[in-house]
Amino acid sequence: MTDTEKLRTYIDLHGYKLGYVARVMGITPGALRCKLTRETEFKVSEAADLARLLGLNREQRDECFFAQELSPQYTPCEGGRR
Repeated sequence: MTDTEKLRTYIDLHGYKLGYVARVMGITPGALRCKLTRETEFKVSEAADLARLLGLNREQRDECFFAQELSPQYTPCEGGRR
């Protein structure tokens, strides 16, 4: 499961706007928003592109995209939607 809170932290630390990140990834800002709110999942190629853009090492990438536990702020919503 993707730890989107941690991923957002890396995006914010780089000072990137979500529109820019979406453009670099080749997806729409709406599609990126859906992925960051866990309405849809990242494709492996998208995760690789985003990790490369953010300069994440293997450990950081795995913490974001293959999280065993989510950040404490995350609470799943009814029916898998927020």
